[in-house]
Amino acid sequence: MYSHIRTLREDRDLLQKDIAEYLHCTQVTYSRYELGLRDIPTEVLIALAKFHNTSIDYLLGLTDIKQPYPRKK
Repeated sequence: MYSHIRTLREDRDLLQKDIAEYLHCTQVTYSRYELGLRDIPTEVLIALAKFHNTSIDYLLGLTDIKQPYPRKK
């Protein structure tokens, strides 16, 4: 389970369908990402990291540091 992805969404009072619309996928697909039942494609991870202003490592639970890495311009 990708608990950080769920927590970030809930902290912003967003529904799964809201994030799914942003990602251009269904609510069911997004739910499966949060539950870890479906691998998250790289382009979706990048979009989520940008949306939540965090790092992909944080989204995947590899770190507890929310601050994103410096990005290329």
